[in-house]
Amino acid sequence: MKVTPVLDARTRRWRAALFLFMLATGVSMASWVARTPAVRDALEASTGAMGLVLFGLSIGSMAGVLASGGLVRRHGGRLVIVLGAVLLVAGLLVIAGGAALEVSGGVFGGLALFGAGMGLAEVAFNIEGAAVERTVGRPVLPVLHGCFSLGTVVGALVGMGLTAVRFPVGWHLALVALAVAAAGVWTVRAVPAGTGREDAYGRGGGARGSGAGGVRGHLDVWRDRRLVLIGLIVLAMAFAEGSANDWLPLLMVDGHGTGATAGSLTFMLFAVAMTTGRFTGGPLLVRYGPAAVVRASAVVAAVGVALVVFSDSALLAGAAVVLWGLGASLGFPVTISAAGEDARPGDASARVAAVSTAGYAAFLVGPPSLGFLADHVGLRNAMVVVLVLLGGAALITGALRRIPGAPVGEAPSSQPDLV
Repeated sequence: MKVTPVLDARTRRWRAALFLFMLATGVSMASWVARTPAVRDALEASTGAMGLVLFGLSIGSMAGVLASGGLVRRHGGRLVIVLGAVLLVAGLLVIAGGAALEVSGGVFGGLALFGAGMGLAEVAFNIEGAAVERTVGRPVLPVLHGCFSLGTVVGALVGMGLTAVRFPVGWHLALVALAVAAAGVWTVRAVPAGTGREDAYGRGGGARGSGAGGVRGHLDVWRDRRLVLIGLIVLAMAFAEGSANDWLPLLMVDGHGTGATAGSLTFMLFAVAMTTGRFTGGPLLVRYGPAAVVRASAVVAAVGVALVVFSDSALLAGAAVVLWGLGASLGFPVTISAAGEDARPGDASARVAAVSTAGYAAFLVGPPSLGFLADHVGLRNAMVVVLVLLGGAALITGALRRIPGAPVGEAPSSQPDLV
């Protein structure tokens, strides 16, 4: 069925609002990542101790991720985005204070707040993005995640420059918090009310599907074997992306003997590769389909990780990061799109929320645990875990083949309130 795209002014504002705030979250995440060596030095933390500090981000993120789906079903995506934005800004300010005062507990607490905001907002954004995708009848999620990656490029560039001139970490993150707050205010005003809310699916005769039913409905979607395989793919691909976000600067500094500025530059190369892959991957998806593209992506990312782990040349390892980023770029958004292929809008939101939760669990909880493994085998060798997961994902990408007759790109029977 050919669908005519719906691109009125309100829909364009909706889409632009999602793009803007994803850009802002990317800037905030990269700003933190680029300054992790400076924070580690200020706190005088070992690799294992830094892993404990990073668990603040993981704990907060998982709390936000687990709460987000239910809150969206109850109140709609816009309110959840508001809560997420408030926590993001508060977290950045607390991290800034903890870094300035050289207090590990302050950084841990700030990361917990920051992570909770990130988890709440990003699951809601995936649900919003999938709804826009169905409305306009064309891929939106890869570009949406590409905006996040573009934000990480901007944040990494700024972070690299400020690291080089020894600009105080606390002031840096405080300024980022102000920028995120400004973006959040504009975004919330443009996002429609009611997207993803359960009662929205009951209007106009739309089927409620498994999107209703609270926690039980959230768990019921996992009875679908195809969705389980999609969840495993997103778990592996998100782990590969998250490992770079958490550890890449320190991996280059501690594992390959580079300076802190070079470590930030390497992360910037990864972010550029991620951004490039997400903004240019659309034609590949149309021509070859998601299964083939994600399979190739997993293999490319695995080659990049292997070169970083096993090469003794810092220059070659830095160049291989480009392969790592290109390979990891499309995994998350493509699997989210595949999860949303469903005839019933309620089911689509529940499935997107479930797969997003699995992805963010891997993205945020898995990589910090590498710090404990690194205390025993070294950070480079710990990355072999990423390599194994990518290999496993490449073997099950057949689950991403489009379902014949599935209403991909079809607008839901009842649209959210664009007010």
